[in-house]
Order: sequence, then C-alpha cells, then structure tokens
Amino acid sequence: MSLIAPPLSLYVHMPWCVKKCPYCDFNSHGMKGEPPYAEYVDALFADLDADLRDFGDAAHGRPVHSIFFGGGTPSLFAPELIDRFLDGVRERLPLGDGTEITLETNPGTVEHGRFDGYLAAGVNRLSFGIQSFDDDKLRRLGRIHSAAEAEAAVKSAQDAGYANINLDLMYALPQQTLEGALDDVARAVALAPTHVSHYQLTLEPNTAFAANPPPLPDDDHAWAMQEACEQQLARAGYCQYEVSAYARPDRRCAHNLNYWRFGDYLGIGAGAHGKITDTTAGLVRRRWKTRHPKAYLSSPGASARIGGDSHVADGELPFEYMLNALRLVDGVPLGDFAERTGLPLERIAPSLAIARQKGWLADEPGRLHTTPLGQRFLNDVIAAFLD
Repeated sequence: MSLIAPPLSLYVHMPWCVKKCPYCDFNSHGMKGEPPYAEYVDALFADLDADLRDFGDAAHGRPVHSIFFGGGTPSLFAPELIDRFLDGVRERLPLGDGTEITLETNPGTVEHGRFDGYLAAGVNRLSFGIQSFDDDKLRRLGRIHSAAEAEAAVKSAQDAGYANINLDLMYALPQQTLEGALDDVARAVALAPTHVSHYQLTLEPNTAFAANPPPLPDDDHAWAMQEACEQQLARAGYCQYEVSAYARPDRRCAHNLNYWRFGDYLGIGAGAHGKITDTTAGLVRRRWKTRHPKAYLSSPGASARIGGDSHVADGELPFEYMLNALRLVDGVPLGDFAERTGLPLERIAPSLAIARQKGWLADEPGRLHTTPLGQRFLNDVIAAFLD
C-alpha cells in the first residue's frame, strides 16, 4: 500500500515564559532578563528554510493547513514580530485564506491593546491558558494571573474582534472539590468561548510537582469531575470531539485535528517536533530540534539545531497512528490507516479483534472509534497496538 500525503501544518515553538509552572513538563524556560525575541525570529526563518531544503518535495510547496504558536508563552512576542514571521512564512509556503492561525497566550502577559496587533498580523484564533478561575488554585499552580485578569483578558480579545477563542481548563487540582471543578466550567462558559480544552492535572516526571506532590483528588473523584464537567459543557452547547476538547459547531481546532488524524507538520523552534510523510521513499519521518534556546540560537539553520531525526519503523506505525486517532470521539475512517501508514489493514486485524471483543472499539464497518468504555481505558486500548 502506498502512502498518501496528508494535510500539512506548521508548529512554531516559543520557549520563554515569565515563570515555570510547577506542573509543566513542556519545553519552557523562565525569563532571566529580556529574551532575544528578534534574533529568535531570524533563527525560526533559518530553521524553516533548512527543513524545507532537507525534506525537499515532501514539504516544499505544500499548502499549509494551520499554524500554531505554542510555548512557553508566545504572547511575550510583540505583534510586530508575529506579523514579520507570518509574512516570511507566506513567502516560503502557500497559505490559504482559511488557514487557521492560533497563538497561545497567558492572561498575565498580554498588555491591553495587543490583541488588535495580533489580529492584524493574521492570527485568527487565540488560546488562553486559564487553568482555573479560583485564585487559590491559581496560586497553587504557580500561575501569574488572577481570575479577574483572566476574564478581563478574554473580554479584551473579544472587544478587539476575536471570534475564535479557546480556554484551557484543568481539573483534579490540589484539594479541588467537584463543586469547584464545575464552577470553573461555569465561569468559562459565561465568557462564551468557541472552544474549551479541559484536561486532568497529572504529575509529570521532572517537574516540581513530581518532586513534591501536592494533595490531589483520587482517581474516583477525578473521574466524577470529568463526567460532571463533560455533562455541563454538553448542556452549554460544547460538543466533545476529543478526549480533552470541546467545541461549538464548526469550531473544532483544525491544527490539533491534523495531529490526531496523523497529518504532517513542520516543527520549528527550540524543542519543536515535526512529522513528514515522504511518499516517494514510502517513509514517515520525525524530526525534533534541540531543546535549550541558547543552543538553538547558537546554530541557526545548521545541523546542530536538530535534536534527532528518524524514520518511524513499520512495527511502530500502528501504535503511533492509534495514539493519535483513537483520541477522537468520532474516530477516523478505517481506510485512513492504510493511506497514512502505508501498511495493510491486515497488519492490525488481530489487535482490532481483541479490542472489539473487550468492548473497547465499536464494531462499525468502515470506521475506527472507541466506545465509552474504550474512552475510559484509552491507554489500554492504544497499548493493544504495540508491536
């Protein structure tokens, strides 16, 4: 079975934040003085140019489906720099009129009036890292904003003309009650975002919380919070389409959907990951960049910026595909597996049979998606496809 090139996205990593949160395991670095923002944009261009040369026809000239500025805190970068960067991307890759362009923002770092500039630059979607509307919980999480500042920032973006806004919320926070989790959802819904990302706080390795764990709700209480919050979001008109994502009609995140459908994405910036399908060679290729901003900036466009580069082995492709596709509540067409991995369906037939027998996957011809039981035990379902 030959590979078919899926849609292409662009991920841009902005590594700095004001202060590292104790739960965060992302590649983010607390500020020590003023970061070299303009120099970093230059390095992003050199990185992108080098990737396009290295990947050749597998990436060059393909239309970009979505762009996502992640971090760190991308809103530390002035609108003028975001504008300059997007102009440079348009010179290198075709962007359609409907290309979704998302910028992550921290309510505690955005100055009033900057949203106008981001909108003028072409950013048409904002993602606010709210996490909670409880000031005590925000302090425990190490956040630098208050609930009032979060609400004011979202309203300011809406006043500037933003009609596509995501709010990030966390649940199962230190000593959080069910009522507290539901109140966070209610206050988020009151701001009328188009999208809500709602995910459980977990203790990740090599974080301050992992070294000194706070008192978290147990698994049963966390599951009760998840179920109750899902129902509250549904009643408010937010449809769950992924494990942790809820959206108004036609407001699903195009960038994340491309990840979950095993699409392609160029990853530029310190610590960024990318995936490219080389249809000529019949290979799926992953590349990631060196993590530390200083090391990344020391070699713009040079091979030293690359932290790793490898082809995904045939034996790993089923697991990698399911790790993404099974997060979607509605699943994916069964035929997409062969198109995006190059492997025949027979390769995963035994695993499919086991998962269906256990009630984890729906027995639906032509479509691959989990049952409610499978959603609850998603890690076990995905593990069934390990080589």
